[in-house]
Amino acid sequence: MQPRGDDPLGRIDDGAVRLSDGCIVAVGRRGEIDAAGAEIIDLGGGWLTPGLIDCHTHLVFGGTRAHEHAMRRAGASYEEIAAAGGGIVSTVRATRAASEEQLLAAARRRLDALAASGATTVEVKSGYGLDADTEVKMLRVARALDGHAGVSVVPTFLALHALPPGADRAAYVEQVARETTPRIAEAGLARSVDAFCERIAFTAEEVEQVFAAAARAGLPVRLHAEQLSNSNGAAMASRFKALSADHLEHLDADGARAMAAAGTVAVLLPAAFYCLRETHLPPVALLREAGVRIAIATDCNPGTSPTLSLPLVMNMAATLFGLSPGEALAGMTVHAAAALGLDDRGRIAPGQRADLCAWDINEIDELAYWIGLPGPSRRFVAGEQR
Repeated sequence: MQPRGDDPLGRIDDGAVRLSDGCIVAVGRRGEIDAAGAEIIDLGGGWLTPGLIDCHTHLVFGGTRAHEHAMRRAGASYEEIAAAGGGIVSTVRATRAASEEQLLAAARRRLDALAASGATTVEVKSGYGLDADTEVKMLRVARALDGHAGVSVVPTFLALHALPPGADRAAYVEQVARETTPRIAEAGLARSVDAFCERIAFTAEEVEQVFAAAARAGLPVRLHAEQLSNSNGAAMASRFKALSADHLEHLDADGARAMAAAGTVAVLLPAAFYCLRETHLPPVALLREAGVRIAIATDCNPGTSPTLSLPLVMNMAATLFGLSPGEALAGMTVHAAAALGLDDRGRIAPGQRADLCAWDINEIDELAYWIGLPGPSRRFVAGEQR
């Protein structure tokens, strides 16, 4: 709810919310809200929060990479698995082979789980095609997911994820910039363009070519940045006023300052950090000092973050990264909305979409306390109970 006094979360005891036409019209203590003529839904105590927003997922993919989990446990690194033909490229093979119907059916099951854990808005990336036709297929699936289980789906074109085997590097980047990005923008299949800037992926200079194409097409950008090394991706993305830079374990002070100046949201992905058994923590104190908004997300994907629980990720953000419970909740609500360029959700305030979750807990801090807390007792999407 809206902050009051010294409380950054705006806790309201014995609170009430009035809804009309799918939006919030009033917030306050129960006795302060005019209930005349309204249907009253008694939530029986507990806590009411905005609906959770998962602002970074790779929800559409073929197959799994469970065997890589075993390789990683045996000591193989992310880079070694990729060099052995695993990693992103193995999911590309499975995704290319799957039909649109097969991809949709599998993604719906995953979206059901996210919804059950409290999601009301979920971002979904492409990126496992590495050719124009498969990327389009994935984005059509993401579009078809919109509204399933009452979840708003925000599709993202992950333009540069990995180099296709045998491809000429410069020619591939140019093709994505000159042909694929305009094609997807003209078809209205994506709300933003993303890329993976890393030593095992693409350089900041290569990503910049595609971001320039996205800008010409009128699409905002986001970036996988500074996950395994500092490639100065966050600073480059900030020059394009990127909505977000994600991962950020190796972000430096210059990158943080650039993000703050651009209003770029930091999206931290603790489940990927956990699955990869990383030890280099993202610089949370640096982000706070610079005034960068911090969001968190599942990064649901088959290789490095096979998780479908938003409360679990809130716990990981607190336990692994040192976020306060309030920061974790804001990271999956108001700041996650900002990372997607959405200003109509993420807060309990008049004028916002009535996307809400009711939780059977005694203290709001329990959301980041329990390991794998079950989802909300009730979930409302645009005012309708789901």
